[in-house]
Amino acid sequence: MADDSIPAENGTAPATDAQGGPLPANMQVLAQFIRDFSFENPRAPNSLRMDQRPEIDMGVEMNAKGRPDGLFEVDLKLSVKASNPEGPMFAIELVYGGLFQLANVPQAAIEPTLLVECPRYLFPFARRIIADATSDGGFFPPFFVEPIDFAALYMQQKGQIGETAGQA
Repeated sequence: MADDSIPAENGTAPATDAQGGPLPANMQVLAQFIRDFSFENPRAPNSLRMDQRPEIDMGVEMNAKGRPDGLFEVDLKLSVKASNPEGPMFAIELVYGGLFQLANVPQAAIEPTLLVECPRYLFPFARRIIADATSDGGFFPPFFVEPIDFAALYMQQKGQIGETAGQA
Protein backbone atom coordinates (compact mmCIF):
# COMPACT_ATOMS: atom_id res chain seq x y z
CA MET A 1 0.00 0.00 0.00
CA ALA A 2 1.30 3.46 -0.79
CA ASP A 3 2.26 5.75 2.02
CA ASP A 4 0.47 9.10 1.94
CA SER A 5 3.86 10.79 2.07
CA ILE A 6 4.53 10.19 -1.65
CA PRO A 7 4.87 13.75 -2.91
CA ALA A 8 2.53 14.93 -5.64
CA GLU A 9 5.21 16.99 -7.33
CA ASN A 10 8.63 15.39 -7.28
CA GLY A 11 10.43 16.61 -10.35
CA THR A 12 9.74 13.49 -12.39
CA ALA A 13 7.67 15.14 -15.09
CA PRO A 14 8.60 13.83 -18.53
CA ALA A 15 11.55 15.67 -20.07
CA THR A 16 12.32 15.93 -23.77
CA ASP A 17 15.39 14.95 -25.77
CA ALA A 18 17.22 17.08 -28.38
CA GLN A 19 14.61 16.23 -31.03
CA GLY A 20 11.76 17.27 -28.73
CA GLY A 21 10.60 13.70 -28.06
CA PRO A 22 9.98 12.48 -24.53
CA LEU A 23 12.86 10.82 -22.72
CA PRO A 24 12.21 7.25 -21.59
CA ALA A 25 11.10 6.64 -18.03
CA ASN A 26 13.93 5.51 -15.79
CA MET A 27 14.06 3.75 -12.43
CA GLN A 28 17.46 3.72 -10.76
CA VAL A 29 18.24 1.55 -7.73
CA LEU A 30 20.54 3.47 -5.40
CA ALA A 31 20.62 1.01 -2.48
CA GLN A 32 19.14 -2.24 -1.19
CA PHE A 33 19.03 -3.27 2.46
CA ILE A 34 17.47 -5.44 5.13
CA ARG A 35 15.38 -3.09 7.27
CA ASP A 36 14.07 -5.79 9.63
CA PHE A 37 14.55 -9.55 9.83
CA SER A 38 13.34 -12.22 12.22
CA PHE A 39 13.70 -16.01 12.05
CA GLU A 40 12.14 -18.24 14.69
CA ASN A 41 12.62 -21.99 14.95
CA PRO A 42 10.66 -22.67 18.17
CA ARG A 43 10.70 -26.47 18.17
CA ALA A 44 14.26 -27.14 16.98
CA PRO A 45 15.64 -29.71 16.62
CA ASN A 46 12.35 -31.64 16.52
CA SER A 47 10.90 -29.40 13.79
CA LEU A 48 13.79 -30.08 11.41
CA ARG A 49 12.40 -33.42 10.26
CA MET A 50 10.17 -32.83 7.28
CA ASP A 51 8.11 -36.01 7.19
CA GLN A 52 5.40 -34.15 5.30
CA ARG A 53 4.98 -30.89 3.47
CA PRO A 54 4.27 -28.10 5.98
CA GLU A 55 1.25 -25.83 5.85
CA ILE A 56 2.42 -22.36 4.81
CA ASP A 57 0.79 -19.07 5.78
CA MET A 58 2.31 -16.18 3.86
CA GLY A 59 1.77 -12.43 3.81
CA VAL A 60 3.06 -9.79 1.41
CA GLU A 61 3.01 -6.00 1.81
CA MET A 62 4.51 -3.23 -0.29
CA ASN A 63 5.05 0.28 1.05
CA ALA A 64 6.59 3.37 -0.48
CA LYS A 65 7.32 6.84 0.76
CA GLY A 66 8.89 9.90 -0.73
CA ARG A 67 11.86 11.63 0.82
CA PRO A 68 12.67 15.34 0.92
CA ASP A 69 15.60 14.76 -1.47
CA GLY A 70 13.25 13.49 -4.22
CA LEU A 71 14.17 9.83 -3.76
CA PHE A 72 11.79 7.05 -2.73
CA GLU A 73 12.08 4.35 -0.09
CA VAL A 74 10.27 1.15 -1.00
CA ASP A 75 9.77 -1.74 1.43
CA LEU A 76 8.78 -5.28 0.57
CA LYS A 77 7.54 -7.13 3.65
CA LEU A 78 7.32 -10.92 3.49
CA SER A 79 6.06 -12.98 6.41
CA VAL A 80 6.09 -16.77 6.30
CA LYS A 81 4.82 -19.20 8.93
CA ALA A 82 5.24 -22.93 8.44
CA SER A 83 3.54 -25.53 10.60
CA ASN A 84 2.63 -29.19 10.63
CA PRO A 85 0.15 -31.11 12.80
CA GLU A 86 2.72 -31.20 15.62
CA GLY A 87 2.94 -27.40 15.75
CA PRO A 88 4.91 -24.48 14.33
CA MET A 89 8.07 -25.22 12.38
CA PHE A 90 9.43 -21.78 11.59
CA ALA A 91 8.36 -18.16 11.28
CA ILE A 92 10.12 -15.52 9.21
CA GLU A 93 9.47 -11.81 8.88
CA LEU A 94 11.58 -9.85 6.44
CA VAL A 95 11.33 -6.21 5.47
CA TYR A 96 13.65 -5.72 2.51
CA GLY A 97 14.05 -2.17 1.31
CA GLY A 98 15.38 -0.21 -1.57
CA LEU A 99 16.18 3.39 -2.30
CA PHE A 100 15.01 4.40 -5.77
CA GLN A 101 15.28 7.42 -8.01
CA LEU A 102 12.67 7.93 -10.71
CA ALA A 103 13.23 10.09 -13.77
CA ASN A 104 10.81 11.04 -16.54
CA VAL A 105 7.99 9.03 -14.99
CA PRO A 106 4.54 10.52 -15.62
CA GLN A 107 2.72 11.48 -12.43
CA ALA A 108 0.03 8.83 -12.98
CA ALA A 109 2.69 6.10 -13.23
CA ILE A 110 4.65 6.94 -10.07
CA GLU A 111 2.53 4.94 -7.63
CA PRO A 112 2.38 1.79 -9.83
CA THR A 113 6.11 2.05 -10.45
CA LEU A 114 6.82 2.27 -6.72
CA LEU A 115 4.40 -0.49 -5.69
CA VAL A 116 4.82 -2.91 -8.61
CA GLU A 117 8.12 -2.43 -10.43
CA CYS A 118 10.27 -1.62 -7.39
CA PRO A 119 9.03 -4.63 -5.35
CA ARG A 120 9.43 -6.80 -8.47
CA TYR A 121 13.08 -5.74 -8.54
CA LEU A 122 13.59 -6.38 -4.80
CA PHE A 123 11.81 -9.75 -4.71
CA PRO A 124 14.59 -12.10 -5.90
CA PHE A 125 16.94 -10.75 -3.23
CA ALA A 126 14.33 -11.11 -0.47
CA ARG A 127 13.48 -14.61 -1.71
CA ARG A 128 17.13 -15.61 -1.46
CA ILE A 129 17.43 -14.27 2.10
CA ILE A 130 14.45 -16.39 3.17
CA ALA A 131 15.80 -19.50 1.42
CA ASP A 132 19.21 -19.04 3.05
CA ALA A 133 17.65 -18.49 6.49
CA THR A 134 15.58 -21.66 6.30
CA SER A 135 18.56 -23.65 5.05
CA ASP A 136 20.86 -22.20 7.72
CA GLY A 137 18.10 -22.84 10.26
CA GLY A 138 18.40 -26.56 9.52
CA PHE A 139 15.56 -27.11 7.08
CA PHE A 140 16.17 -29.14 3.97
CA PRO A 141 15.18 -28.39 1.36
CA PRO A 142 15.22 -24.62 1.92
CA PHE A 143 11.92 -22.78 1.58
CA PHE A 144 11.63 -20.80 -1.65
CA VAL A 145 8.88 -18.19 -1.82
CA GLU A 146 6.82 -18.71 -4.96
CA PRO A 147 6.92 -15.85 -7.51
CA ILE A 148 4.52 -13.03 -6.72
CA ASP A 149 2.37 -11.13 -9.21
CA PHE A 150 2.90 -7.64 -7.83
CA ALA A 151 0.66 -6.02 -10.46
CA ALA A 152 -2.29 -8.22 -9.44
CA LEU A 153 -1.59 -7.61 -5.76
CA TYR A 154 -1.44 -3.85 -6.37
CA MET A 155 -4.75 -3.92 -8.26
CA GLN A 156 -6.33 -6.01 -5.49
CA GLN A 157 -5.18 -3.51 -2.85
CA LYS A 158 -6.42 -0.57 -4.94
CA GLY A 159 -9.82 -2.29 -5.22
CA GLN A 160 -10.01 -2.81 -1.47
CA ILE A 161 -9.16 0.84 -0.86
CA GLY A 162 -11.87 1.91 -3.32
CA GLU A 163 -14.43 -0.32 -1.61
CA THR A 164 -13.47 1.04 1.82
CA ALA A 165 -13.70 4.65 0.59
CA GLY A 166 -17.10 3.91 -0.98
CA GLN A 167 -18.41 2.59 2.33
CA ALA A 168 -17.31 5.65 4.30
